[in-house]
Amino acid sequence: MTPDKPEAAPVDHLRFHRGHAHLAPTFGNDTFALKAEAFARFFGTPTFLGAQTAIVVLWVVLNVTGITHFDVYPFILLNLAFSLQSAYAAPLILLAQTRQAARDKAQSDADAQHREAIAIANTERQAQAAQTNKQMLELLEQNTRLTEMTKQLTERIETLTCEMHEQFMRKT
Repeated sequence: MTPDKPEAAPVDHLRFHRGHAHLAPTFGNDTFALKAEAFARFFGTPTFLGAQTAIVVLWVVLNVTGITHFDVYPFILLNLAFSLQSAYAAPLILLAQTRQAARDKAQSDADAQHREAIAIANTERQAQAAQTNKQMLELLEQNTRLTEMTKQLTERIETLTCEMHEQFMRKT
């Protein structure tokens, strides 16, 4: 830090993403939305698939073996349960996909803005470097001229000193 340059403020690296923060939760921020998101996320887990398989196997075994007769073959109640599950699952999954697409687009837009800001900053730094380089070359040229002048003056002083010394020796 130099005395003539103030300390730079910290850069908010997420500044382009903050405008899209409302898209972070899949279904919104209220209680229902959070529960719906948790439910939709649970559909694709091995736990859900294992539990559903176990329930279906138990359902079929209980009804086929005759232990119970609440849903005999062709398992219409089981079919109804699957239909009900898909009736709720499909809209939740579509909603999740739509929101994910919106989040992906917002992320892409924020990334594009960030890349543009980096490109502008890079162009400014290159221009500043070119200006600094130009000033450095001018200073080097001035230094070379001053060095040549110093050399010429030193030679002239040496010549004058020799002449004065010769004149002084002739007078004595």
